[in-house]
Amino acid sequence: MFSIFIVIPVIAAIYLSFTYFDTVRAPILIGFGNYINILTNDDVFMQYVIPNTLKYAIIVGPGGYILSFLLAWMLAQLAPRIRTVLALIIYSPSLTSGVTMGVLWRVIFAGDNTGYLNSVLLNLGIIVEPIIWLQSQDFLLTIMIVVTLWSSMGVGFLAMLAGILNVNQELYEAGYIDGIKNKFQEMIYITIPSIKPQMLFGAVMAIVGTFSASGIGVALSGSNPTPQYAGQLIVNHIEYYGFYKYEMGYAAALSVILLLIVYLFSRFAFKLFGSKDE
Repeated sequence: MFSIFIVIPVIAAIYLSFTYFDTVRAPILIGFGNYINILTNDDVFMQYVIPNTLKYAIIVGPGGYILSFLLAWMLAQLAPRIRTVLALIIYSPSLTSGVTMGVLWRVIFAGDNTGYLNSVLLNLGIIVEPIIWLQSQDFLLTIMIVVTLWSSMGVGFLAMLAGILNVNQELYEAGYIDGIKNKFQEMIYITIPSIKPQMLFGAVMAIVGTFSASGIGVALSGSNPTPQYAGQLIVNHIEYYGFYKYEMGYAAALSVILLLIVYLFSRFAFKLFGSKDE
């Protein structure tokens, strides 16, 4: 199963990345032509896609990861019944698809007087006319980051919560005998070292989820490419070339670049939280 769903698709993508393939004719080998075009001729990729993707990943990845850990740690301090209810509430946004989230947030950020945010700001006198939030080059990426953080409490959050709840309580008792004085020291010296496997799992899930995100920008703005490429991420760029322009070879080369980026960041996570044997 691993070969069918992982190994073979990766090998096929690497092969297609060295070809010109329009989905009608057979692939034609062109060597490194796609990679050279990406790095030298694709202005959108260099000027918008890479900066947008890095900014989005740097804020959403570590931000969502830290937020997941802090919320899991705070929930672990509560009584079981309250903790279960709050965990379900926090986890539920991650179950919704990008399209569903888009519908909800498009109502809030609608670009006319009926939009909740515009309505509030107009009533407060902060703005004098509605702002077209989701078509604005200044606001679209920021809104995407906010929406993604809101829905980032997924399986990584649950894994951390389970890990914290299963830390041996005797470790905390021994820690206080050895000089630990407060909850913060308890978290730094006992909790985090005790849940390194869950922290690693959460980090890998955050990295993969962040770099593979694509739907929210298109769902919010209603178009691919997004307006003025303001929210264009690398996966949007892959979809645009693969399913709008039918340049599968070029899209495959972009996919291989994305795979390498995810691999490098995952190795960094293993360095931080993995054991020496991993």
